Amino acid sequence: MTISRRIAFATLAAPLALALSACGGGEEDGPVAALDPIEAPAGSLWTETVEITDSDGYLLGNPDAPIKLVEYASLTCPACANFSQTGERPLVEDYVSTGLVSYELRNQVHNIWDLALARLVRCSAPESFHPLSNQVWANLGQLQNQMGQSQPVLQAMGDVAEEERFVMVAQASGFLDFFASRGISNDQAVACLSDAESVIAIGDRSTEQSDELGINSTPTFILNGRVLEERSWPSLEPLLQNAGARPAEG
Repeated sequence: MTISRRIAFATLAAPLALALSACGGGEEDGPVAALDPIEAPAGSLWTETVEITDSDGYLLGNPDAPIKLVEYASLTCPACANFSQTGERPLVEDYVSTGLVSYELRNQVHNIWDLALARLVRCSAPESFHPLSNQVWANLGQLQNQMGQSQPVLQAMGDVAEEERFVMVAQASGFLDFFASRGISNDQAVACLSDAESVIAIGDRSTEQSDELGINSTPTFILNGRVLEERSWPSLEPLLQNAGARPAEG
């Protein structure tokens, strides 16, 4: 049985644990000269350019950007929600917009709710992945309450078939209504969640990648292949600038 299946079928008796550890600064590379902005193709913007990577991450910006920032994040993680609310906008508007920095968001799965949410934010066009993830984080307090209230229902699921399990999680936790108000119909969401193999594959990739890279908490950032200790926007921005990025003018 895969780790994701163990998560999906585990007894959910313990209280929902969402807090994650913080960490300090890391060793910085020496600064390099500022790079010239790279224009997007005619009629497009880097801030609206999204592609799915081989790691099943959603890369926002110039796929050939010389400065590549990857974030491993959990959709049930308060520290990730904090970065979404404090760092995502300046990162995208000031740096991704220049074509010099790409921002790839990858899910790290911590629990059965994470699995359901990670599938639901993939249930529309790739361009919706980042906005929907930010909506989850912006409303995490409300969703946490609903997850906590769902535990008695989930504990009673027993041997429910895989194709029904994630639908029940979403129904009991209020996810279907949450995403319906954001453009994903109940029928669309149920179809996505009923494909249990695609849901479980997200968790398996999360486990494999986290083990390979030694990532054990979220958010964790990788800059040009180097795993960082920095977790906040004030500590990340200088590293982007040391790599040659500068805020967009105007």
